[in-house]
Amino acid sequence: MDKLQTYESARAWSGPELAARRDWIYTLSKTQINELVAAAESTSDRDIVSLEHDDFDLPALEPVLKRVRTELLEGRGVTILRGLPIDDWPIARTARVYWAIASRMGVPIAQNALGNVLGHVFDVGGNADDPHQRAHQSTGALPFHTDISAEIVGLLCIRSARLGGASALASVTTLWNELVATRPNLAAELLQPFHLDRRGDEIKGQDPWFHMPILALTPTEVLVCHNPRFIRSAQRFPQVPALRPIQEEAIDLLQALADDPRFKLEIDFQPGDIQLINNMALLHSRNAYEDWPEPERRRHLLRLWLSVPDGRLLPKAFFARQGADPATGRPAGFPLPTGAAYAAPLEAPHLIR
Repeated sequence: MDKLQTYESARAWSGPELAARRDWIYTLSKTQINELVAAAESTSDRDIVSLEHDDFDLPALEPVLKRVRTELLEGRGVTILRGLPIDDWPIARTARVYWAIASRMGVPIAQNALGNVLGHVFDVGGNADDPHQRAHQSTGALPFHTDISAEIVGLLCIRSARLGGASALASVTTLWNELVATRPNLAAELLQPFHLDRRGDEIKGQDPWFHMPILALTPTEVLVCHNPRFIRSAQRFPQVPALRPIQEEAIDLLQALADDPRFKLEIDFQPGDIQLINNMALLHSRNAYEDWPEPERRRHLLRLWLSVPDGRLLPKAFFARQGADPATGRPAGFPLPTGAAYAAPLEAPHLIR
């Protein structure tokens, strides 16, 4: 086996190292918040999905958002924007302010076959282990994974759970360097294709599974696209080869390293926080949680999946799930049925199967 390279960059951080710093958390000023509110109100007569970068005038916040975007794409890959007074706002204003910020990061893509570009992470009785349901609609634990297709993932915290629900991040660059140093055979295995379950999202002519590597290397970075639940549920199809023991070991070790206190960053997610991550550079997870019985008090996050039209060249394998979006040339979101259109619902939808 050829010697595998390691990577030294701003992305090669450890959780304890980043937790000791505060320069990746930005608290918005009153002036910046007022500017966001004005931008939201000035577009209130338009459908949110029609709004783009040039529809929002943000002179005070623009330099900050440029730095945030650079940090996401070229730096550590994570930022939290803190301080939005969402308890005082209607959900329509919160969503519009969020959309204005996201317009500086990338282009929203569909998160489901309904065309929803504004997602709601909210328990509606889903089962995270059911391959026909969406895990973000459950209270179950989610192992370290990425949201397949998105280049940047945004989460805006509206409410926290009653108990549990803590989230964590891990740098794939750091995990890769550890694998190369300690288990290079398993590092190499993660560069090979794995079969993943489409979980009912295939369109006519597609198999109900696809295959791609978990990790990919470029001369300057390690990229990741991984969901262990999708890999394991693909085993329900008789045409999919059984996972080999070395594949199982590689998946398990990647998970164990991501969850290792030496490497993971635990997130103190507060209402009004916006977490933005480079979804192709970091893994994220969530603990199981116990929620409030009243729907209006339940844990609720607003999620955005963004593509980055001017982003770096991506390996061909990273287009395996839905191909390329003809408008941007980047990995596409969910394909829409004929006649469907993008939507930004302001209430959590029913259980999506």
